[in-house]
Amino acid sequence: MVHMLQTSEGIRKAGLPDWLQLTGLIHDMGKIMYAIGGVKEDGQQGTGDGPQWALGGDTWVVGAKIPDTCVFPEYNNLNPDMSNPLYNSEYGIYSPNCGLDNLKFAYGHDEYLYQMLVANKTTLPKPALSIIRYHSCYPWHTGGSYRHFMIEEDYTTLKWVLLFNQFDLYTKSEEGLDGKTVEELWPYYQSLIDKYIPNEHNLMW
Repeated sequence: MVHMLQTSEGIRKAGLPDWLQLTGLIHDMGKIMYAIGGVKEDGQQGTGDGPQWALGGDTWVVGAKIPDTCVFPEYNNLNPDMSNPLYNSEYGIYSPNCGLDNLKFAYGHDEYLYQMLVANKTTLPKPALSIIRYHSCYPWHTGGSYRHFMIEEDYTTLKWVLLFNQFDLYTKSEEGLDGKTVEELWPYYQSLIDKYIPNEHNLMW
C-alpha cells in the first residue's frame, strides 16, 4: 500500500492527470493473484500456496524469439519455444508492424489487472490501460526490443510508460508518505476509484 501511494502521490505532486494518479495507485494490484485460488481449488499456480512463476517480474512477447534484453538471457534457451521454428524467429507468429495490442505477452500481474479492469468496464483512458499492461515489459520499453512490431500509436504508449516508470521506480522511500497516513490520503483516491471504476464492488480496492 505504501509503494502504491508513494507512486500515486509522486504523480499527483508533479501535477499530472488524475487518471495517471489512479494508475499509479493500482498498477501493481494484479499481484493480488497470490491470494486467489490454488492448485487444489482451480489448478492455478502462482498463488500464495504455490510457486510464484506468474506473479511478478519482467514480461516478454511469447510466440517470437526471446531477446537478449530479457533479464537473465542466459536461460532463454531453456524455454522449449526457442527450439521451435514457429516461435524462435524474429517475427514468430506475428507480422511486421502488427502493433503491441496484437502481441501476446507472458502472463503476470500486469495482464491480470488489465483484463480485470476491462471486464469491469473502467473508464480509464487507453494510455492508463497500456501502462498497466506493459510496464513490466522491460525488454521493450527499456531494452529497445520489439520495435519491429510497433505502429505509430505504440511510440506514444512508450512515452507514457517511460514517464510512469520514473514514478514507479524512483518514489520508493523508507520515509513513507511524507508524514501522512493512508487514512488521510485515501478519501482522495477513493474519489478517483469512484470516477474511473464505476462498479458497485469497487470498495474491494
